[in-house]
Amino acid sequence: MKRIATILLFSVWAPTGWSAGSAIDLLDAKVNLEDTASLQRGAGLYVNYCLGCHALSFMRYDRMGRDLGLTNDQVSENLLFAADKVTAPMDISMRPEAARNWFGVTPPDLSVISRSRGPDWLYSYLTTFHADPNPSRPFGVNNVVFSDVAMPHVLAPLQGRQEYVRGEVPADAREVHALGLAVNGGDILVQKSATMSDGSHVPVVDRLTVTEPGELRPGEYRKAMRDLVNFLVYVGEPSRLDRQAMGFWVVLFLIVLALIFRALYKEYWRDVH
Repeated sequence: MKRIATILLFSVWAPTGWSAGSAIDLLDAKVNLEDTASLQRGAGLYVNYCLGCHALSFMRYDRMGRDLGLTNDQVSENLLFAADKVTAPMDISMRPEAARNWFGVTPPDLSVISRSRGPDWLYSYLTTFHADPNPSRPFGVNNVVFSDVAMPHVLAPLQGRQEYVRGEVPADAREVHALGLAVNGGDILVQKSATMSDGSHVPVVDRLTVTEPGELRPGEYRKAMRDLVNFLVYVGEPSRLDRQAMGFWVVLFLIVLALIFRALYKEYWRDVH
């Protein structure tokens, strides 16, 4: 029984990033749901680059507009490209059969992707696409945190062409383990550790570097991806800020109620010996 209780406790407590499904330390998405401007920019990026394939069927345009401080007219003019009414859900018109023919799989609905994968995983995924000349790669790209991904790099016009430059691995290394991702100027570093034949460990650093610039500089692109991830986190739980604000008052109410009950308990048992 104690073991079951411990497992349940840790399953509730575990941070969102633990669900990332990646064995390496991820980049920090620095999500801020109170940054309305970031959410608006993220919504624009999603509608223009992602909504053609990935629906947000749990979200409606008018609800999104209210939460992001946009009027229905602003939503209709700037974000309503895949529906006729502002009250419609954010669905797509692509048929699943056509998607399977083009990509090999049906692109998933991303309404709750931030809750299943975690914001750090999403941010790391969106920033670590790189060119892959392997003929088996149908779109000529791969990804560090999602190897052999079926999705094309639709954000390449913004990021440009990013190359994966491998660090030097000692010839007598037994195996190499990826440890984590880090940002160094315009590049993203893939930090690894090579295990030598004598059991010692040697650091190895691979590098993701932009060789053909896109519309955005590397830092600007990472900032745009934070906006996009911020928006996806909002979509995953639109009432999150309200829930957190209400939680303070609920806890305060329970504390006051506990004090009242404690006083009643002492008063009731005062004359009982």
